[in-house]
Amino acid sequence: MQMSDTRQIAASPAEVYAALLNPDVLKACVPGATEVTGNPQDGFEASVTQKVGPVKATFKGQVTLSDMVENQSLTITGEGKGGAAGFAKGGAEVRMAATDGGTELSYDVEAKVGGKLAQLGSRIIDGFAKKMADQFFSNLQETLEGPAEPADDTPEGEGAKKGWLGRLTGKD
Repeated sequence: MQMSDTRQIAASPAEVYAALLNPDVLKACVPGATEVTGNPQDGFEASVTQKVGPVKATFKGQVTLSDMVENQSLTITGEGKGGAAGFAKGGAEVRMAATDGGTELSYDVEAKVGGKLAQLGSRIIDGFAKKMADQFFSNLQETLEGPAEPADDTPEGEGAKKGWLGRLTGKD
């Protein structure tokens, strides 16, 4: 399964790049992640629980970052084993370009599965992989930009968005 997409994120390429290297941000962005530890140089250990069709499994595995060009691009590669459910592996080539409103983030994702998961059929797997990628990058965007503003007439400043850096440090 392969897919590509582009998103506009209201944050600088440096902020987006730093977020992708932060295990706390990764844990918040990966759907179903219960644990992400490690660092960009040595890689990350991750534990993710997901339900794909009728199969629910906890995957434990490794995430490595490579081809890192600061504030411009990186490749994320992951592989996890889910016991009797099988395995999942994949990667994403992520590119960042500065725009007037922040960063244009584009990505190419590839995913493969084996074991019981592979028996579900490519339509279910492809749909699940697309949903996971969309959810990850939506979560990243919300983590960087803060939750969407409420639609009510909140006075300026009271409902201000608070990005990931502000939430982690308690400042904004």
